[in-house]
Amino acid sequence: MGANMARRLKEVGYKVTAVHDINKGAAVALGKEIGAEACNKLTRVTELADVIITVVTDDKAQLALFAAKGDSLLKGKKGVAKGRVFVNCATVSPDIHIKVEKLVKKAGARSLEGCMASSINQARTGTLYLMVGGDLETYEDVKPILSKLSDDGKLMRRIGKTGQAAQLKALVNMVMNINTAGLAEGLGLANSLGLDLKTVMEVFSQTGANSRVLATDGDDMVNRDHSCFFSAAHAAKDSGIALGIAKKQKLKLPLATATFAQYTKLTKLGYGALDKSGIAELTFKGRGASTKKK
Repeated sequence: MGANMARRLKEVGYKVTAVHDINKGAAVALGKEIGAEACNKLTRVTELADVIITVVTDDKAQLALFAAKGDSLLKGKKGVAKGRVFVNCATVSPDIHIKVEKLVKKAGARSLEGCMASSINQARTGTLYLMVGGDLETYEDVKPILSKLSDDGKLMRRIGKTGQAAQLKALVNMVMNINTAGLAEGLGLANSLGLDLKTVMEVFSQTGANSRVLATDGDDMVNRDHSCFFSAAHAAKDSGIALGIAKKQKLKLPLATATFAQYTKLTKLGYGALDKSGIAELTFKGRGASTKKK
C-alpha cells in the first residue's frame, strides 16, 4: 500500500524524498524507482520529509514509529519533528491514533488519521477511499496531497476529530468481513447441494443476497484463488478492533463475534496470509488443509 501510494504521488508531481520499510530490500528497490532515499533509520525520514505517511500492520507497530526510545520518527536531533505532519493510514485502534496525536503534539508536530477503505490497486491509481480524522486546519493543509490519492478528493471524507475516522474504518471492515463470511457460507452450502455456482452468484447479484464482496470475492471463493489483496489475518485483527469498540459501548455483536472467530480459526490453521476470500476454505466441503496457498 505504502509503496503504491509513493509511486502515485511521484507520478502526479510530488517530490517523494524518503522511504522506509522493515524489508530493507523493498525500500531500496522503491527508492531507486522513484528517486527517493531508502532510509535505514526512521529519524532520517523525518529529517528529509515535511509530510510523512505511515502504513503499518497493527497497534504495536504504529506506536513503535513514535516511541520515546530507540529509533523513531520523533527522535534524532533536537526539534527534528517540529512542523512536520504525520498522516497515519493503518487500520489500528482509535485509542492508538489519539496516543500518537499527543506524542506528535509534544514534539511540535501535527498528525491526522488517513484511514483507507481500498486495496493495492486503488493505491496505485490514486482512487483510495480515505476517511480522515483530526484537526481541521491540518486537514486543509495536506488536503491537496491526500486528494491525489483519492480521485482528486472525490473519495475522501473528513469524519471528525482524531479517533473517529478509525472508529468508522473499523465498522467498515467489520461489516465487510461479515458479508464475506456470509457469502462463503452461502456458496459453500450451494456447492454441497450441487447447484451451479455461476447461476447461484447471478441470482445473488439480482436479489437481497447481493453485496460488494460478491463481485470482489465470489469467483475467487469458487476458484480457490486467494491471491492476497486484504489478508485473512488482517480481517481477524480488524474485526477484533471493532469488537473492542463494541465492548466499550457495552454492545454485543454476535455476527461480528462469529466472523472474528472464523478468521481467527483460519489464521491459526496457517492460512492468515491468504486473501479474506480464503474463509471459503472453512465452508466448502472437502477443503481446508488442502488449501491452495497463493
